[in-house]
This record gives sequence, structure tokens and C-alpha cells, in this order.
Amino acid sequence: MKVYKGLQEIEKPFYRPALTIGNFDGVHLGHQALFRRVVELAGPRNGDTVALTFEPHPMKVLRPQNPPKLISTMDNKVELIAGAGIEYLICLPFTKELAGTSAHDFVNKILHQIIGTEDLVVGYDYAFGKDRRGNISLLQAMGSRLGFKVHIISPVTVNGMVVSSTNVREQVTLGEMMKVRLLLGRHYQIHGIVHEGIHRGGPVVGFPTANLRINREDLCPKPGVYVVQVIHQGQRYGGVMNIGYNPTFGGQELGAEVHIFDFNKDIYGHPIRLDLIKRLRDEKKFAGPEELAGQITRDVEEARLVLAGEKGR
Repeated sequence: MKVYKGLQEIEKPFYRPALTIGNFDGVHLGHQALFRRVVELAGPRNGDTVALTFEPHPMKVLRPQNPPKLISTMDNKVELIAGAGIEYLICLPFTKELAGTSAHDFVNKILHQIIGTEDLVVGYDYAFGKDRRGNISLLQAMGSRLGFKVHIISPVTVNGMVVSSTNVREQVTLGEMMKVRLLLGRHYQIHGIVHEGIHRGGPVVGFPTANLRINREDLCPKPGVYVVQVIHQGQRYGGVMNIGYNPTFGGQELGAEVHIFDFNKDIYGHPIRLDLIKRLRDEKKFAGPEELAGQITRDVEEARLVLAGEKGR
């Protein structure tokens, strides 16, 4: 997938493109429905499949005092969109100037003149332009005049839940990883670089851990102990993760500690991915290392059972 970090990087016209627009945070099942429709529309004419997104998230500019926590990093979002069959991704820098662009100018100058849109795929509640005054009715009217068709995707629901980034964030903060998996179509993921901790996991407790810092901008699941799958250099391992403040040892900083099963490598400085399978319990303060070690032993036993069930899916 070709990624353009701004309209100025588009060096040649797209060929009869089908386009979708959105923040696509999390690339959940609703977003995936948009991408599928884009691919379906462009396919018969061998047209280009294009997605337009924004970086940073618009709310970081419009509401900097309280922006939403991000479900996916930009790199993760790019990877997932590419996997959905999109050939070109335009990452439009979101600025106050762009936020002040009228809906008419956005459609005429960007969607029509620069991208040359033939088919536009949007969600049922799509709004855009200055003060979000642009809506589907405006798109349809301008599409009739400028020569592109508008395709509206109905809400995607799973077990009675509407699939949305807001609902994904809510379920993640509740620690409901099974529900999150249903909304995303995959496990919730945490990406990070392993850093050196204070060497407490192995020598003191008896369970060596890989330590990750949690980016303040990223969405953090409810503190507690989780069953995880750890992806390192293309290999997948089972594990248990504690995410929180480590109250047994008086921790103050939010972080994640992962005990990786059947693993004995030095991975300091290495990137890893964690797929969160299930939340086992709350984070607790124990009387000391021995009591903590006994609980971790039970956590590991339960986690292995959960992971064995995953293999049978």
C-alpha cells in the first residue's frame, strides 16, 4: 500500500478511484465494511482503492485538553488498512486550517479536483467540514453535480452492540477483551519496546518478565492480569501480563509486565506485540514476594488452559 503524508505527495492522478474517509481508529468491523465496499466498487473497472484519514486525530486539535485515547497506533492502522485491500492511503495532516475548511470546499477541492473520486463510501452517520456541517445529503447533492456516487454503509452490529470506536474504547477500559474481539474482529493489541526493569520478576518472584511502558496517548485496558499471546520476530508465545502500578512493591508508574511461557531470550530493546485474550483478575497488593509468586503460579495455570482453548477455535 502506498502511503501519502499529505496531498502534495500525490504525484499522479488516481485511476477511477473508489474512496472512503474516516479516522479509522482501531480499524474495527465497521471500518472493514467500508473498505470491503471500496474494493467491490473499484474492482470491476480496475479502479484504484483509496482511503483518506487524518493525523493527528482531529480531537487532538479541536479538543486538546481531552483527546480520546487511541485504540491503534498509526503504524498499526496503516498495516490493518493495507490488509483490508486498500492500495492507497492519504494521511491528511489535521490542522486548525483544515478544520476551518467548509464542507463544499473539502468536497470540491480535495475529493473531486485532487482525488478525482468516482465512488465515495461513508458510514451512516458521517459528518465533515467546518463545524461538521457537511452531511450525507450534501455529499449526495454535490456528487450528482460533480459526477461521483455516494454509497452509505449501515451500522454494523454484533450481539446487539453497534460497532464503533467509542464502544471499543469503552469495552477496553472495562477489560472486556472477549467483547472487544467481537467488535474488532481480532484481539486487542498493545505494541511496545521491551525496556529494562528493576530485575524483580525473575530473581525476587521467580517469574522473569518483559517490561513495557504504556504510551500516555494509547488506550490502556483496565488494570489487572490478562492472558496474552506475545508476538516476537514473527513467533507467537503464550503469557500472562500484569498491567497497572504493581502495588505489592509500591509502584507509582503505569506499566505492563509480561511473563512469557517457555521463553528464555534477551529481548531488551526489541519490539513486541501483545494480543490480549482474556482478563483474569484485578491487580492486587500482596503481603510479599512469596504470596505474589503463589498467585502468579495459579494465573499461569489458568492462562495455559485459556490458551489451549484458543488453539481449538
